[in-house]
Amino acid sequence: MSETSPGKTQKLDFSAINKTTTKSFNAQKNLIKRLFKGNTVLCETCKQPLNLIVPTEKQQTGKYGVFCKKGCTDIELELEMVL
Repeated sequence: MSETSPGKTQKLDFSAINKTTTKSFNAQKNLIKRLFKGNTVLCETCKQPLNLIVPTEKQQTGKYGVFCKKGCTDIELELEMVL
């Protein structure tokens, strides 16, 4: 029976993808933490300062997250205003 014949299950190795995904997630999480602390963080692509957009009392709907002016960085976050 060959490796690709019906009836035989192939096991996929996702470990490399999982490592890359975890590394990317942690990098984004740390970037967001730095912005929440008030630090200036530059976009890796265009070197412009990143903006953190969060809900306010005046504007409680919209697109929230971390963005640069050119759109290179676009990390959308699900946030709610807590009163």
